[in-house]
Amino acid sequence: MLRWTTLTFCLLLLGCTKDGFLEAPDARIRISADTLRFDTVFVTAGSTYRSFTLANDYDQKIRLNSVQLGGGNQSSFKLNFNGQAGSRFDNIVIEKKDSLYGWIQVNIDPSNNTLPFVVRDSILLEFNGKTQKIQLEAWGRNAHFLRQATLSQSQTWPDDKPYVILGSLTINPNATLTLLPGVDLYIHADAPILVKGRIQSLGQADSAQRVRIQGDRFDEPYRDLPAAWPGIFIQPGSSNNLFRYTIIRQAYQALVAEQGANAPNPVLKLEQCEIDNAYEAGLIGINSSIYAENCLFSNCGQNALLIGGGNYQFTHCTLASYANRYLDHQKPVLTLTNFNGNTANALQAQFRNCIFWGENGTVEDEVLLVKNPNAPYQVHFQNALWKMQSTVSLATTDQVINNQLPLFDSIQSSRNYYNFRLKSGSPAINSGIATGLTVDLDGRPRAVGLPDLGCYEKQ
Repeated sequence: MLRWTTLTFCLLLLGCTKDGFLEAPDARIRISADTLRFDTVFVTAGSTYRSFTLANDYDQKIRLNSVQLGGGNQSSFKLNFNGQAGSRFDNIVIEKKDSLYGWIQVNIDPSNNTLPFVVRDSILLEFNGKTQKIQLEAWGRNAHFLRQATLSQSQTWPDDKPYVILGSLTINPNATLTLLPGVDLYIHADAPILVKGRIQSLGQADSAQRVRIQGDRFDEPYRDLPAAWPGIFIQPGSSNNLFRYTIIRQAYQALVAEQGANAPNPVLKLEQCEIDNAYEAGLIGINSSIYAENCLFSNCGQNALLIGGGNYQFTHCTLASYANRYLDHQKPVLTLTNFNGNTANALQAQFRNCIFWGENGTVEDEVLLVKNPNAPYQVHFQNALWKMQSTVSLATTDQVINNQLPLFDSIQSSRNYYNFRLKSGSPAINSGIATGLTVDLDGRPRAVGLPDLGCYEKQ
């Protein structure tokens, strides 16, 4: 613990006692700000300061038992009072109708990849048996930081640095956000992406060139928790949204597309995408139009929820969920309805060369079909493998493999490891029909004539 050596703070600590100290349990220090943010993007290792004021508005002195950092000596922040820096100071006196000025310093190296993008701590004021807090927030790594951002004009984001979204990101009508290969997008817990215009995510097959969209925390247990951020919401009037070679993880609702079922172009197209570990749903379509090919929807509360009618085409997709320590598997991997509440609309859906599977949960039928008689309902499954105990009456089927294990390469739920490629001997191998797709989710070639079911082709 640092000792106070200056005359000023000696006087503060020893000052007149005849007035006594305020001991009321409901007394509060008036703080100049409840949150101190360091909004500078750090391009090299360095430090910067922010000041704050602790004010005593009462007619008696207040004794602070301690002023300390929640992270202690391990914090990236340092307190400073009257030229002395440290993580904790004890027995600080604020005179009646007086204020005490302090500073907070942060010193971080943005090239340190073990740091989170946003470094947080708090200053704890302990007095009269209670605690007041000042929240601290600084950028811990070099990145583009956007807080409550609205794009009114089209922008193209290169992969020079990661992008961190705080508060929200809104893409206005007539604006397009283009994500170039290799872009990493990290989203804070309070930050939905609202698409009123258009988003184009243009990843490439190479692992380093895929676009990644996920939560902004990497420390245990948060790095694998679902619902780390709200999701991407494609709003009515938006169309021609494209995600190619893109990985979307840890959202509450990863992708939501509303309306546009009768638009000339699909509202949303997914090519070689992975949507994983979403708490509520990986993909939600509400009377919308969605095309998906070579996509993996894995370990979500509901992998695909397509309701209220719409137009959907899925080709070479794998929808698979296994109960694990983060999510129970209690709902089918695919749900299709032609109604939403009291509103019914025509439904057209076609699934070719797809796998629908789940284990370790309570689900017996991994495809749920529900029809309102007041609107058309046309659903077709061609060359599929699924887990179904019930007889399917609301859809037409052709060459469907029922209740045979797909033999995924490796499923280790205890380690949170899932490899949905196919083992030798899988009934999904050579069980598809030609669709014109020449590559799989890995960007590797598909067999000519008799491709495999699902998003991966056995090589």
